[in-house]
Amino acid sequence: VPQPARRAVEPRRRPAAARSGRGPQRPAGSGPLQLASPQRRLRLVTVALGAAFALFVGRLVQLQLVDSTALAAEANVNLYQTVTLPAQRGTITDADGVVLATTVDAYDITADPYMFTPGQAHIPDGPARAADLLSPILGVDVPTLTRRLTYTGPGDRYALLAKQQSPQTWNQVTALENTLVAQAWSGHCLTENNLALKAGDAGRVDEDCANVLNGVFRQKDTKRVYPDGSLAANVIGFVNADGAGSGGLEEQYNALLSGRNGKTTYAQSGGQEVPTAGGSETAPVPGSSIRLTLNRDIQYEAQQAITAEVRAAGAQQGYVIVQDVTDGKILAMATAPGFDPNDLARADPADLGNTALQDAYEPGSVSKLMTMSAVLQQNVATPLTKVTVPGTLPRGGTLFHDDVAHGTEHLTLNGVLAQSSNIGTILAAEQLGPTQQQANRVLYGYLTKFGIGQPSGLDFPGETPGILAPPDQWSASQQYTIPFGQGLSVNALQTTSVYSTIANGGVRVAPSLVAGVTGPNGVFVPAPAPAETRVVGAQTAKTVAEMLQSVVASQEGTGIMAQIPGYLVAGKTGTANRVDPTTGRYSGYTSSFIGFAPADRPRITVSCVVQNPVNGHFGGELCGPVFKQVMEFALKSLQVPPTGAAAANLPVNW
Repeated sequence: VPQPARRAVEPRRRPAAARSGRGPQRPAGSGPLQLASPQRRLRLVTVALGAAFALFVGRLVQLQLVDSTALAAEANVNLYQTVTLPAQRGTITDADGVVLATTVDAYDITADPYMFTPGQAHIPDGPARAADLLSPILGVDVPTLTRRLTYTGPGDRYALLAKQQSPQTWNQVTALENTLVAQAWSGHCLTENNLALKAGDAGRVDEDCANVLNGVFRQKDTKRVYPDGSLAANVIGFVNADGAGSGGLEEQYNALLSGRNGKTTYAQSGGQEVPTAGGSETAPVPGSSIRLTLNRDIQYEAQQAITAEVRAAGAQQGYVIVQDVTDGKILAMATAPGFDPNDLARADPADLGNTALQDAYEPGSVSKLMTMSAVLQQNVATPLTKVTVPGTLPRGGTLFHDDVAHGTEHLTLNGVLAQSSNIGTILAAEQLGPTQQQANRVLYGYLTKFGIGQPSGLDFPGETPGILAPPDQWSASQQYTIPFGQGLSVNALQTTSVYSTIANGGVRVAPSLVAGVTGPNGVFVPAPAPAETRVVGAQTAKTVAEMLQSVVASQEGTGIMAQIPGYLVAGKTGTANRVDPTTGRYSGYTSSFIGFAPADRPRITVSCVVQNPVNGHFGGELCGPVFKQVMEFALKSLQVPPTGAAAANLPVNW
């Protein structure tokens, strides 16, 4: 079988270089590269890692040492905030639960000044522009708002723009901010002079479109409100800008009403709360609520009556007190002029107190009731005892006389009280002891038991106990003036309590203003029973009440303007010289009337006092009608029926 022809194979020839004994020769850039040495690569990686590590260490040194202060300031942008949660202040109500003072939700409008810096607000004049927008809403002037919104340093992250604003005010701020945002999205935004952008106001838009209210926030707060305005404001008082009681019962019971504040801690970033970052909260404990003894309707009538009389008489001030004689509860305590605790900025500082308790004055003839009670209780005279009353009476270097000049009069002891004779009262008081000094001590004992010169027990802020010097300190004239109400001083509640004591059968019941307290647990706790003190016997009190009927019922009495159809009234007028607190000298008058009804079955005492009247000055003329108006209303409100009894008609003359 024939085989294919084999190709002759030539032997491989070695390169010339090999033959010559030299290494390979290649042109630069031609042919494959050989791998570098592994040791070299390791050195390069080590150098690179060392450089990176050195960079990290340097940055760490910079953060920890060089830039630590700046970074701390930067960290303030994100941090935990602790905010006080105000406790709900307790309410104050009248005896029937009608709210006289309460607390409503409010907001403190705050801001983060850092958010108004150029870097955050993206405009150079953020504080000024925000102030222009907020001023008409918050009622704060532009310069003040601008100053509060201006950032001063790392610690300046909170500014109070306006305190205790209503929810409606915050809604206005929110609506304005929403409008800014909406205008920014549409390519238009508000200027400081364009609070309500109108179509076609192309010339009044700002193309910066910055939301300058982004750094404005709200903080929950509360606000004290008084639904009836000035009603009983002299008793209730008021709170200051921080919500703490600063007058009246608000001040006296501030700790009880305030409760205990809570707090909440939350994380915030850029002025906004971070809800997922956690936090803590301590709930506030609400304050207790106080129920007063006041009757809102009677308080209103008393306030209207004394306000009108003070205005008509051109008087400096006046007050009316209504008291339940059976338990000492104060049903009304009104003063004029008054004030509105909702608007203290417009109130006269002189009107913020409660002059019915804080004004010390000489009571005048209404004080004669105590002298007559002492004379009857000591059995040195009766209502029918004959008293010869001269036109003038020299005693202690002073010539005494009555308000109306007269010749010698022949009065019974009842007539002395009915006609309010100063001279007759001096003659009766002298019978209290064999010597004037002994008589003085006896009278002093009765005055103190009636509560004169001592605190009433209310502990009301600023209340005066009056002035009653010990008998051994009475001057030559005082031992004769004190029996008819000059030379000692009282407040209006003290004299009201005197008449209530007689109306209550001679037992003094300490006055009270607070009926009880409702704690945070909702349980009402009545006030403790008031203290009771026997001052004179029941028969003495009954006799004095009959003598007081003559003051009102008799045509010869000084209190006929206090008569109430269908009711038997017992009362006494008073007209005294008033001491000017500035000069310490007598100037002007104190006019008053105090009485109770029904006289034969007493339920209510009403007192009226008018200070420094210009149009008239006799107590029967000025306060008699006020007494009648308030007493009539109180009797009807409490549904006290007339007894139908006739006046005692004790003789006035002999």
